[in-house]
Amino acid sequence: MHYRIRQEAGMSPIDNCGNNNKYDLIDWKFFKMASYCKNCLNTESKITCDIMIFSEVMLNPLMKMVDLEALAAEGKSRDILTVVDATFVSPTLLQPLKLGIDIVVHSCSKYMGGHSDVIAGCVTTSTVDQWKKLQTIANICGTLVSPFSASILQRGLKTLPLRMAVHSQNAMKLAEFLEDHPKISRVMYPGLPSFPYHDVAKKLLTSGYSGIMSFEVASGYEGAKILVESLHHVALAVSLGGTESLIEIPAVMTHGPHVMTDDDRDSVQISGGLVRLSVGIEDIEDLKHDFIQALDKIKI
Repeated sequence: MHYRIRQEAGMSPIDNCGNNNKYDLIDWKFFKMASYCKNCLNTESKITCDIMIFSEVMLNPLMKMVDLEALAAEGKSRDILTVVDATFVSPTLLQPLKLGIDIVVHSCSKYMGGHSDVIAGCVTTSTVDQWKKLQTIANICGTLVSPFSASILQRGLKTLPLRMAVHSQNAMKLAEFLEDHPKISRVMYPGLPSFPYHDVAKKLLTSGYSGIMSFEVASGYEGAKILVESLHHVALAVSLGGTESLIEIPAVMTHGPHVMTDDDRDSVQISGGLVRLSVGIEDIEDLKHDFIQALDKIKI
């Protein structure tokens, strides 16, 4: 997701086509922010202001990717702060600061914690001055995790490289399996050569492609609903990054009517048959067999 914070207009999400979504989320009238979609879209969005650029490594839920080196270079050429959410890949697979990004954020509740049992987040900066400014805000707002949560997060970090390797391996094998299945029309996973942004993924992710993917069930929403409700080893839930595999239907969950209209979803190709999957570290054969039996229940 790319965000534009517009002066006197608050903060609102920009869809994957660079169009401004009408839902204002935060009333930060003292901010302006530009969208940037280079190497993510067929055309490059025009940067129109001079405060901040914010992007994810992979755009949720269609997995479109941004060339972060180009993003960082554009920001520096215009003296614009660049901020990247790298939650989907974790620090094990990508360190955007090394590519020239100014600030990186993570939801530590996901891969870094790794066990779906902690609420936490982190911000890393490229300069001490940026860190001092954020530390002042943290002291004022009290945005600190409890000692217990910190200990749980520390435990998760000890196994992060091992888990990310298995997440990536399992996801690659499952993506290849799903891509060849007749009831799946397309698979969006950075590790697949057929993925439109595979070249960007190869450039950024040299140690694995993480465990998040999306795919389209050929029979649409009804087929997707049968699939997610028929799985035995994959839980139906909107989170991601834990040891267990989780699956969801964005059109009725993360990007459902409470967030977007039907027209909004259509404009960004979030169909009823789109499914997002966070692949865990279970035995890959167990996962394959689970998907086989669930997909067999879909009647074309």
